[in-house]
This record gives sequence, structure tokens and C-alpha cells, in this order.
Amino acid sequence: QVQLVESGGGLVQAGGSLRLSCVASGRTFSTGTMAWFRQAPGQEREFVAYTIWSSGFAYYADSVKGRFAISRDNAKNTVFLQLNNLKPEDAAVYYCAVGRLARVTADSYDYWGQGTQVTVSS
Repeated sequence: QVQLVESGGGLVQAGGSLRLSCVASGRTFSTGTMAWFRQAPGQEREFVAYTIWSSGFAYYADSVKGRFAISRDNAKNTVFLQLNNLKPEDAAVYYCAVGRLARVTADSYDYWGQGTQVTVSS
């Protein structure tokens, strides 16, 4: 069993930055993918970014490319999501997830955190 705990969300003005963290426990990660998704009220869960645990390869949704950065600390089983130049449309609950394959669909991921709220004021 894997447990994921996100933190770092909050209220920020448009143009501001936040850094989200996701700590994984329950097993040692050497393979697989860790991803961030987000979900705004009344909308479907949306892919944001993923990183392949072994190589660090990262892939982003077009809507966040150039503004968000995903990184990992293998020793701490932690994945980060740096959110820069935030826009009101970035406001959502952000979730981290773990899966075996590098995919952009939510159903490809086996474990999920509880989410952390990001609010962006205009």
C-alpha cells in the first residue's frame, strides 16, 4: 500500500508562486511515474505534469508548460510541483498520484493523495 500526502497549497495573487510537495510512503520507489493532476469545482480531473521516477523525465500539459516545474527527491520519496506565474484558471485542488506507466489519464494511476487547495486571486 502506498500513502501520498500533499502540502503547500494556499492563496496567492495572480502572477505569484507556490511550491507543492507530495511525500510518498509505504514502499521504496525505483520505478514508475509520479504525477500531478488538478480538479476545479464542476470540472473533471485534469492532468498537469508527470515525472518518471528512475530518469527524472518530465512531461507537462500545454496549459502549464513554461510556468510549472515538476521535480523529485528520490532519497525522500518526494515530488515537488513549482507553480509560477499563477493565473486564476489555475485555481483547483491539486492531487499527486503514483502509477506504473507514464500516462496523462487519471485512470492510469493507482494511488492518490488527498489533495491540496490552490486559490488564485485576480
